[in-house]
Amino acid sequence: MSARHLEVLEAERERAQARAAGLRRDLTAIVEAAALDPPDDEHDPEGATVGFERAIVLDLLRQAESDLDDLERALERLRTDGYGTCEQCGCLIPADRLAAQPATRLCVACAQASAAATSVRVRRTSKAGHPGPIPRRSESEPPP
Repeated sequence: MSARHLEVLEAERERAQARAAGLRRDLTAIVEAAALDPPDDEHDPEGATVGFERAIVLDLLRQAESDLDDLERALERLRTDGYGTCEQCGCLIPADRLAAQPATRLCVACAQASAAATSVRVRRTSKAGHPGPIPRRSESEPPP
């Protein structure tokens, strides 16, 4: 692959690093602010809990770190001449897909198949652990 791909991946990595650093600062600020508040008042004036804010920032931080890992793996694939080749089927990943998602490991067809398989697993798991929707009563049915 080209020097252009290296430039794009490194720029994306820098953005992801900056995003992760900012989120770490936000998380530290939330934790420090919570330590200063009285222990019986976990709510801010707008009603959002400190725990909720912390959970949101943690989730965003995990995503930023995952993006960083993906970009590091993409840079490694670039160094070993595997960049731009689908890890599942071995086909070349189209340039427009690489432009849109520089760290992608899969071609469009394999990514769609993977997403569909994940969706089926989630539905199976949901059905196994949940009895399903509560049936609606008809208008003529008396309440239980």
